[in-house]
Amino acid sequence: MAIRLKPIKDQVIVITGASSGIGLATAMEAARRGARLVLASRDEADIKQAADQITANGGQATPVVVDVGDQLSVEAVAEQAIAAYGRIDTWVNNAGVSIYGRIEEVPLDDAHRLFETNYWGVVHGSLAALPHLKLHGGALINIGSELSETAMPLQGHYAASKHAVKGFTDTLRMELHQEGVPVSVTLIQPAAIDTPYPEHAMNYLGVEPKHVPPVYAPEVVAEAILACAESPRRNLRVGGAAKMFTMVEKVAPTIGDRMKENTAFDGQRSDEAPLDDDTLYAPRPGDGRVRGKYPGRVMKRSLYTTAALNPVKTLIGAAAIVGIASVINSRRGD
Repeated sequence: MAIRLKPIKDQVIVITGASSGIGLATAMEAARRGARLVLASRDEADIKQAADQITANGGQATPVVVDVGDQLSVEAVAEQAIAAYGRIDTWVNNAGVSIYGRIEEVPLDDAHRLFETNYWGVVHGSLAALPHLKLHGGALINIGSELSETAMPLQGHYAASKHAVKGFTDTLRMELHQEGVPVSVTLIQPAAIDTPYPEHAMNYLGVEPKHVPPVYAPEVVAEAILACAESPRRNLRVGGAAKMFTMVEKVAPTIGDRMKENTAFDGQRSDEAPLDDDTLYAPRPGDGRVRGKYPGRVMKRSLYTTAALNPVKTLIGAAAIVGIASVINSRRGD
């Protein structure tokens, strides 16, 4: 069954984890395009600030305070969206946290808490959104990671949670397709993104963590999310690095393991002293930023992702280049 999605300007979009990082970047871009928004976060101060900023710029945004690990609270987000705007067209399950540290050194209470947000938050959001999306059609977009299909030393529980998100998303997609409902289900799999993610993570490294390059701008992911809100896609890797890591996992997993062992243990450790707080159990007000503090080069676009979003244009462009090259070569031979 063909699924038709509305242009962003005509949509009501719910975004969890919208007070910073990818969620905030997506909210700002969606508002710029005319969407009406419901912004959800545990951080009351920062989510209100995000909504106020959007409203001040002429957009429409309703802030909602929610812990996505609490099913009833997430259901209340859906109810508030309906009360404010009458419907839901796209729901983005974006809220997430991480833990840096060896698996044997991370307390299990911390790991359970991470799964409450990263996995159960996606489950709660999906189940809250579906009754409304089924009514008129729409998009359910879950934010996974390149680590949904591979792993990373010192982020074992995070990788496990994102594997779980992929399994849940893929299964839900099949069940909805078999049911014949007009809801697209997309898994977004970003590479390393320059958000406050390392600063928010629970940290057992003894130093402040950092990303392993290449690192991409949050706006690259925001563009991908909104593209999938307008045009159904099964899954989308954001950043050529995400494609590379997941491909290596499939064709040469042992080589991939050795590569990460040689780079990730030192590469995820900075020279800075660790922060004395995190956001695993509670938000940190005053931290509502899109960008993080990655010290290296941040890639502002991804040619791979652009090509994946526009395969026909990419093929036409490639064919044009081949044609021009053939003409040039033939003239050289004359």
